[in-house]
Amino acid sequence: MAKKSIAVVNLDHCQPDRCNYECANYCPPNRTGKDCIVTRGDFYDSDDLFVGRPEQIRISEDICLGETCGICVKRCPFGAIEIINLPSELDESPIHRYGENTFVLYGLPAPKSGNVIGLLGPNGIGKTTAIKVLSGSIVPNLGDYSSPATFESAISNYKGTSLQNYLEKLQEESISVAHKPQYVESIPHAFEGTARNLLENVDERGALDNLIEELSLKPILENDIKALSGGELQRVALAATLARDVDFYFLDEITPYLDIKQRIVAANVIRNLATSENRSILVVEHDLAILDLIADSIHIAYGVAGAFGVVTDIKSTRNGINEYLSGFLKNENMRVRPRSITFDQRAPKTNIKTEPLLSYPLIEMSYETGFSLTVEPGVINQHEVLGVVGPNGIGKSTFANILAGEQNTDSFPPDSSVSISYKPQYLSSEESIRVDAYLAKLTSDFGTSYWTTEIALPLQLDKIMSQNLLDLSGGERQRVAIAACLSANADLYLLDEPSAHLDVEQRSQATRAIRRFAEHTGASVMVIDHDIYMLDLLVNRLLVFSGTSSKFGTASAPTDMRTGMNEFLSNLGITFRRDERTQRPRFNKPGSQKDKEQIKSGEYYYLPAG
Repeated sequence: MAKKSIAVVNLDHCQPDRCNYECANYCPPNRTGKDCIVTRGDFYDSDDLFVGRPEQIRISEDICLGETCGICVKRCPFGAIEIINLPSELDESPIHRYGENTFVLYGLPAPKSGNVIGLLGPNGIGKTTAIKVLSGSIVPNLGDYSSPATFESAISNYKGTSLQNYLEKLQEESISVAHKPQYVESIPHAFEGTARNLLENVDERGALDNLIEELSLKPILENDIKALSGGELQRVALAATLARDVDFYFLDEITPYLDIKQRIVAANVIRNLATSENRSILVVEHDLAILDLIADSIHIAYGVAGAFGVVTDIKSTRNGINEYLSGFLKNENMRVRPRSITFDQRAPKTNIKTEPLLSYPLIEMSYETGFSLTVEPGVINQHEVLGVVGPNGIGKSTFANILAGEQNTDSFPPDSSVSISYKPQYLSSEESIRVDAYLAKLTSDFGTSYWTTEIALPLQLDKIMSQNLLDLSGGERQRVAIAACLSANADLYLLDEPSAHLDVEQRSQATRAIRRFAEHTGASVMVIDHDIYMLDLLVNRLLVFSGTSSKFGTASAPTDMRTGMNEFLSNLGITFRRDERTQRPRFNKPGSQKDKEQIKSGEYYYLPAG
């Protein structure tokens, strides 16, 4: 194979019964009599163990001509093959490869006692794999999947580094670890009982009472795990992990489904554990403002999703984030993205005067749980994007359900003259169906040039079209759910937390896709989210909810963006600023000069330019 190239075959996509092996038939080495692309059944002996089905292909990386050829990639009708030239700057050996023609990981982050280390990078490039190696659930094989992996080889590979000492202790089982999973939605499938039952089973540090208080878990302790919301599950999972008495904590995404206040509280709890008890904590996170707040330093992960990933050496948090956004890593002399991720420098959008689309009266709801909701009368205008913000558990999703007709109320019967497309917080479909078939059922525009350009490509759906809905990751499901919502023919599109489980680049692309859709169709859009940048880029007006979680929620009529954000952030006691280099949103440190300056001026959002 061409120097520093790998071949990846996605076995979920490889469907030889539907393609007649076009990849092998057109492969130049095959045409000269070499066995570059063959079936796994032909390559392996009948008693050999191998991954995949006998009729699926395997590619010899020794014979393959590399990315300069790429004929098999183009000929495969299902996008199952990737031939990738690795960066010429990459001069280290792999740390782990799952098997033949599969994902390969280079490099590992280095845990440090008393420090919170961040790991930032796109989905699908090995961040979770790195955590599994460091937590001991995967023994690194250094790319040699043909024989049993041992820690000795990995230890030798990192001789003279802090990772050598760490891996030695991991091998000796003289260190202990705790791992918070990425997808908290899976917890109800693995545990039965109440939140209290789960937490009391893992209280090894005697810190459970403090964690319950700090993370505001007391009101839900007696609730069944299966009845908890996404935000409640996230806080329970975090408390359960931090209650363990271990040397190293690995936290795989702490912010999905948490509101802004809860994210800051979670960050402070994590930092206090690291500094007060000299614990080592590694956090994988996509919320840049939280990563900036929580991490002492960070590693950047880059690569090609599903093919390879590289973890860089450690960087300062601010410089690392800014380099990642720019798309160019200086020390590595590596461009990881063709374009930088940019943030608007403008002041928030002012109200755009249009005709009303949907008027709603005073909404007053009371529930058997004791929760009450009051929403003042308001109007959703034509051709606007309305943002909805507020803490969790105070009725934002309930209000969306009422508008969408998913929840009945006598005070607001559904308006049959206004058609609504609704994306709930979770993609609830448990139907065993391919993504392309699922989306094709929803719109006659499926596969058209417009639909592909404006919806499918920005949401990166091309590589998952042939996958089953049930097999998708959380981020993949989220992108399918957004596409499903925008594919409907409607007057109003309601999207509940579209940023959840999306990485930085995916959030940027999803934001632009929603904005372009709104601009091109002239439709009205309502977005409920906790991502400040997404709201800043999208929103014309803002609907602000306040109240006490699980007890009561209130909302006044929609207002202009700046007024709404200042109201929202002042309720939380939080101010934002813009990074001088990238203009990305950053939290001001409470009590800092900038924080005091903005509070005094009443500009909690960020100071207007000029």
